[in-house]
Amino acid sequence: MATQTDLYEEDFISWTELQARALREAARHRTNLTLDWEHLAEEIEDLGKAYRRALASQVSLVIEHLLKLEFSPATRPRQGWIETVARARAEIDRWLADEPGLRPRLPKIIEEERPRAARFAVQGLLGFKEDATGVRARLQSGLYTDEQITGYWFPNRAA
Repeated sequence: MATQTDLYEEDFISWTELQARALREAARHRTNLTLDWEHLAEEIEDLGKAYRRALASQVSLVIEHLLKLEFSPATRPRQGWIETVARARAEIDRWLADEPGLRPRLPKIIEEERPRAARFAVQGLLGFKEDATGVRARLQSGLYTDEQITGYWFPNRAA
């Protein structure tokens, strides 16, 4: 079994969850230490959640811009969307390399971000008086695979 130090170094997210549980358990035993156990546990949990939110933000950016690339007829912003996808994917790679505990959580993060990213894409398309029907249909039929989101794939219309 890994030590606490190993877990901290190898899977910070799991370490924060474990520490929060340990603090809450210690609080139930009524020690005489004057610590704000519950708030300490919440703050430690929030550290892990902040990392997860940062990764989710990049995932959402990728999905939103892949949708714009697939469904927008506009030519001018395409290069910017491609660059945004590339930068967001690089950030995703960095988060997963720095925090391996996020990797097993990635499929759930992607699933949670798909509808939000689609809403942003629809808003962006409608804001430029473009048709967003394709995005809505794509959302109903299933958006991109995890590999398409994190890999090097682009929609055919991206070029």
